[in-house]
Amino acid sequence: MASPTKESQKVLEGIFAINKPQWASSAGVLRDLQTHFDKSTLFAPWITHTKRAMELSGSKKRHIQNLKVKLGHGGTLDPLATGVLIVGVGRGTKCLSRFLECTKSYECVVLFGAATDSYDAVGKIVSKGEYQHVTKELVEEKLAQFRGKIMQKPSVFSALKVDGKKMYEYARAGGDIPEVPARPVEVEKLELVEWLDSGSHEFAWPKEEIDGTEKVGAERLLGIRKKDADVAASRSKKRSRSPEDALVIGENSLSKKPREDGEHSMSGALPVETGSTEVSADAAPVKAIPTEGPADEAPAESTSANGTETGPAEDAQPPEPSPAQTSPPPNPPAVRLRMTVTSGFYVRSLCHDLGLACNSLGLMSSLIRTRQGDYELEKNVLNYSDLEAGIDTWEPKVQNHLEDFMEKEGWEAEEVLNEEEWKEKAKEQRRDSDRNRSYRGGGKNWRR
Repeated sequence: MASPTKESQKVLEGIFAINKPQWASSAGVLRDLQTHFDKSTLFAPWITHTKRAMELSGSKKRHIQNLKVKLGHGGTLDPLATGVLIVGVGRGTKCLSRFLECTKSYECVVLFGAATDSYDAVGKIVSKGEYQHVTKELVEEKLAQFRGKIMQKPSVFSALKVDGKKMYEYARAGGDIPEVPARPVEVEKLELVEWLDSGSHEFAWPKEEIDGTEKVGAERLLGIRKKDADVAASRSKKRSRSPEDALVIGENSLSKKPREDGEHSMSGALPVETGSTEVSADAAPVKAIPTEGPADEAPAESTSANGTETGPAEDAQPPEPSPAQTSPPPNPPAVRLRMTVTSGFYVRSLCHDLGLACNSLGLMSSLIRTRQGDYELEKNVLNYSDLEAGIDTWEPKVQNHLEDFMEKEGWEAEEVLNEEEWKEKAKEQRRDSDRNRSYRGGGKNWRR
């Protein structure tokens, strides 16, 4: 076997981007990359160099033996989403914070007529509303309200925690639910790129619906949203001020007092039925659609910022047959949006709030991160399929991306010494270390 060339002994570190596939978690992508990188000669110099440094610093042998290529990501993507995932290698992980603060571009699909506990198609349906009045023209009109600097409240099922506890866990415990403050974000660009008429697409509502013990928790969580500005009312210029009933989730929702003109509910609040049957030319009031039957799953458990996990309910009963179950499935319209936003923006919250602004409901059915910082799909992003194609396909591409980053940063690639040179250097460093200890007096009981 030929000895490695001098060029192959250079330590490569830095940043590159990969196109995350749907249903893979961000952490799962890093594990896959790590598995490939650990077997690659491209990263053998990094592993050798790092192991030697750990040995000199006195690290435990098992830590040295189990060393893997150090990786990190610059902003997670939900399993539902695809697109740009920034990956840091070695000391490149120290540069990841800059990608958390940069602007990002997304494409998403908003499906109208239903709202879920997670604001996307992975969650469970909390409520259904009318969507026949939603048109391309109406959506384009309402999009203007979401451009520029706005205040946005993240979903209560987002990664946010209050006092170390997830929001929906407060509801389950039966205690008071802390309020999630709105956050300033900026939408630099927001445009409608495709209108999807009813029947012209394959996007669909989730099949599972909130019921039973879940309903209580969901009502408590959504109750937070009713304390501040009512998005559907405040964003509709011509909507009439009429008494409103409580949100209808099932058959036994409780009635609440009419909202006064000066009263507002928070951004993200689910719409409610109006007492008036009049429909203004500008916006139609939301009407609840009867649910098809109780869900047979337990409350959703969010395992991370990337997704939710559910389990079967112990006391759940199978739904009784009803005419609604044999009727044709709903066929709501959808819209594809393209946007450029600042750090901290929640696309799923935009989808939810846009549904409300149109006096309907909305959820995020699809999400693609097309750009993050200087990394953009179809330009300088590694395709996930390259990993499956083999080392001869992905290795030179990753090498080019890392070398480009190191050149831009002005990093000089360190070279790994051969075994003889390394042993001699290690001896010198140990002698220097012993000499320094002797100057300091060495022992732990030494007094200065």
